Formats: sequence, structure tokens, C-alpha cells
Amino acid sequence: QLQASGGGLVQPGGSLRISCGFAGQTFRSYSMGWFRQAPGKEREFVAAIKGNGGSTYYADSVKGRFAISRDNAKNTVYLQMRSLNSEDTAVYYCAAGNRLIVTTMRSASAYDYWGQGTQVTVSS
Repeated sequence: QLQASGGGLVQPGGSLRISCGFAGQTFRSYSMGWFRQAPGKEREFVAAIKGNGGSTYYADSVKGRFAISRDNAKNTVYLQMRSLNSEDTAVYYCAAGNRLIVTTMRSASAYDYWGQGTQVTVSS
């Protein structure tokens, strides 16, 4: 139901935008999140956005560098990443949930559907 794309190799300090397509007609009713998992580490919250796009949430580690957005007409959520560094290297997963509230937006267990992940590697 979710298909992430756009990952790749980028140099430190560079930018990359990844996307996640949602299959279905109820995209607007879902809050969307991005999580990432680096080798040997637990999956961590990156960013989230409410269904109407009016509210966004970020992990402290990416605030000011990453921007989440969505296009409800295209059933797609984006993550624009800037000033990338080696610590941003991970598999990035998109997730969807329609029962999320402010206090659960950062919790992976609150999401209902997950994409397959897209690899982002920051290296020179």
C-alpha cells in the first residue's frame, strides 16, 4: 500500500528528496510519518505530517534540515533532506496511520501501514 522511492548515494552536505506513494482513496485521512533505521540501531522517528498537512513534527536531530510535505492530490508524501551528514545514513521508511494524535505521532507502534524502505547513504 506504501511505496518509498528516491533514495541513493549523496555527498556530505548534499540534499536529497525521497517520496512515498499511497495506494488507495483515503490518503487524506491518514497521518504520514518517516522513520529510519541505521545498521545496528533501532528504528527512529524522523518526521510526521497530519492528513491535511497543517501540522508537522520533527526529531530534534533533523529539525531545520529536513522538511516533510504531502500532496493529497497525488497521494504522495515527501521528505526533503538538506545538509546531510554520515549520521543520516539509514534505510528510510514511510508509514501511515489514521488514529494518530499529537502524543503518538513519534511512535512507530501507532502506525498501521509501512512501506518497504529506501536506502539513503551519505558518503564522499
